[in-house]
Amino acid sequence: MSDSLIVSTRKGLFRVARRSGGWAVESVDFLGDNVSLTLADPRDGRCYAALDHGHFGVKVHRSTATGWEEIATPAYPPKPEGLEENDMWGRPVPWSTARIWALQPGGAAQPGVLWCGTLPGGLFRSADHGESWEMVRSLWDHPGRKRWMGGGADLPGIHSIIVDPRNADHVWIAVSTGGIWFTEDGGNAWTQRGEGMRADHVPPELVHDPIAQDVHCLMQCAAQPERMWVQHHNGIFVSSDAGRNFTEITGVQPSAFGFPVAVHPADPDTAWFVPGIKDEKRIPLDGRLVVTRTRDGGQTFDILTNGLPQVHAYDLVYRHALAIDPTGDRLAFGSTTGGLWVTEDQGDRWTEITHTLPPIHAVTFA
Repeated sequence: MSDSLIVSTRKGLFRVARRSGGWAVESVDFLGDNVSLTLADPRDGRCYAALDHGHFGVKVHRSTATGWEEIATPAYPPKPEGLEENDMWGRPVPWSTARIWALQPGGAAQPGVLWCGTLPGGLFRSADHGESWEMVRSLWDHPGRKRWMGGGADLPGIHSIIVDPRNADHVWIAVSTGGIWFTEDGGNAWTQRGEGMRADHVPPELVHDPIAQDVHCLMQCAAQPERMWVQHHNGIFVSSDAGRNFTEITGVQPSAFGFPVAVHPADPDTAWFVPGIKDEKRIPLDGRLVVTRTRDGGQTFDILTNGLPQVHAYDLVYRHALAIDPTGDRLAFGSTTGGLWVTEDQGDRWTEITHTLPPIHAVTFA
């Protein structure tokens, strides 16, 4: 099991470790700075932290033996003179990095390869541990990209990147809002996936259009990569053919709305979600923080509450703030109110590590 957590927050990057006395916060880096996302690369142990300095822009740092060093930030090409570009809502789309929303290592046989997803929808690839980045122009220049639109964020953004463990040239991305896209040649060409998903907040003719789907999070089972789970703005969807087609899971209580999903690395039928009330509310139903778990591919769900606050709990969990370790037994999640919980038994019992951190953007095991 992984005995340490990296927690990205609005006011710093916190390291949490499990010792004989239990889990506790042990250190903090970038104190006071907005750390939007952190990648712990399992191939070499390096960490990559994305910082959003607001007016001063986005920065990326890489861990060293003695601390951190600043590296290159993915940068958009100059916008062609005279080009006016708007998303599907009619809002202007800038050609500049507004947020780093996804970081993913390449394949095990690709040392140094990293993928990065950003707002306003640019995908970048590095071949040298982040020393430099190249925009994947085949996706940015794709005619379908012009139909992407903002969802919860004002700009369209790439938040999920999946690299196939069997073939690192096979990569999936998910866009809010723009659906799921797939490449089988390392990014040279892209096709749309996601048939069967449903959007209820768009014009009727777009309800089942794959490009109109507001995917909140896309995850894959490591042992059976054909099985993919989606937490969508309109519910939970599952695919058994690598994202070509999805089936909606209905009747989920207390809610099918949420942002994160975690999938058991060995059991494709087991997945976890953190539900809430959708649209303008975005809080747990009835002020009860719960995690839902299915062990039969979505036919039934357990509502997990042991150790979680059940009175006046208004914790929202973002898409990157639910993590699972390689064993599939230990999970952790953090909330917008600074709460951090861990389970050792797949969610049957949860332990609160702290409830005093800054708002949590992302949690990962390291």
